[in-house]
Amino acid sequence: MISVDVIKDLLRTREDGTLFHRESQTLEFKESYNLKGLAEYFRDFAAFANNKGGYLIFGVKDRPKRELIGLSEKSRVQLEKTDPEKITGFLLEDFSGNITWEHQVMDIDGLSFGIFYVEEAEIKPIICKKDESDTIRNGEIYFRYGGRTQKIQYSELEAIINHRIEKQNAQWLDLVTKIGKSGPQNAAIVDVEKGIIEKNDSQILVVGDDLISKIKWIREGSFSEKQGAPTLKLIGEVQPVDKVEVVKKERVNRLKEYPLSAKELADQIKAKAGITQNNVWRIIDENKIKKDPDYACYNFRNKRQEEEYEQSGKVANGTPSIYKVAAIDYIIQIFNNEH
Repeated sequence: MISVDVIKDLLRTREDGTLFHRESQTLEFKESYNLKGLAEYFRDFAAFANNKGGYLIFGVKDRPKRELIGLSEKSRVQLEKTDPEKITGFLLEDFSGNITWEHQVMDIDGLSFGIFYVEEAEIKPIICKKDESDTIRNGEIYFRYGGRTQKIQYSELEAIINHRIEKQNAQWLDLVTKIGKSGPQNAAIVDVEKGIIEKNDSQILVVGDDLISKIKWIREGSFSEKQGAPTLKLIGEVQPVDKVEVVKKERVNRLKEYPLSAKELADQIKAKAGITQNNVWRIIDENKIKKDPDYACYNFRNKRQEEEYEQSGKVANGTPSIYKVAAIDYIIQIFNNEH
């Protein structure tokens, strides 16, 4: 959901009227909104969805200096007339997967701004399915690097694929754990596509968390196939089952996966691309790379620090970060996009 406080912070200015924030992997500025530019906006949508999500804000001049100019009356009218249903239809036609977004016109200090917020896609990558002018191309995958949208690079695509495999493995592990808890001889599977429950005399029903909230359970009373909400009718007693034991996947050999210290990372980036250490620290901070497991993680000194971080999200003072080798090219890519 678009937050007024977040937008006000993103549009915060210095005394000279220039913006504090620059374009980043989660933020893109546009001067005006024009229906002829939809393909370009959709490209940004896909790029945000393939990364961490982000904001597309209209009414901001980015060059030669970042300043607030607000929407023109024509742009505001066009944006207010934007039909979400049609935009979603275009996105479904142009891209695979589901891009979740919302938009709003917001007035701040007498100026109007158009805000689009795109959520991180649940299933990645979002892939272009057709050519649309010269902006988006069939088969291409777009990704948000620093302040720029472009075709995805190898390391980011590999990370997306690995995350997808890990997620599927975790879902299988969860399902097998539930079956193992009850015993395979007692388990039944709901096939939502076929509309059947398979397993002869099973007593335990294995149902996904996303489905359980949608099922209407009937123990007594009338049942009608023609009236009311879709309902699953069970003959017999529905017995409560204790919560399934959670199997926690521990990270094995963290230093093998994240072999670089911060200094080693900066030294290698300087040797490869001539980028100064201060610029490396700035890019890491502005793009929140320390919190991105694709490139970095905190090297906690003890279990207590790690547990406190998991509970509160706060990192103990002095906790160092360690980095993957992929962070080298990622930071170089961001720097190059800025210049």
